[in-house]
Amino acid sequence: MECPLCGHLKVHKHGKMTSGVQRYFCPGCRQTFNERFDTLYYHRHISPEQIRQVLQAHREDSSLRGISRTSGLAYNTVVSLVRAASQRAQQVHNA
Repeated sequence: MECPLCGHLKVHKHGKMTSGVQRYFCPGCRQTFNERFDTLYYHRHISPEQIRQVLQAHREDSSLRGISRTSGLAYNTVVSLVRAASQRAQQVHNA
């Protein structure tokens, strides 16, 4: 696995988070990170399944407030997820 922060090729397992997500340590930049780093799931306290449901509902042209009501998530959380997914799609498109 490659370090997403500095590109160093030899990273080491560095324990697990309480949620069970694997952590890694990079000896090059001396930083720790987890396997969700630089994804839509990083620093989110909702399940990946909920994120997929929100994005699926948005793709089907549901309103953001409607998605918020049906998913039980805060409106700002739904907006944040949609914005993050949009920015990620733009990066992929530009590459």
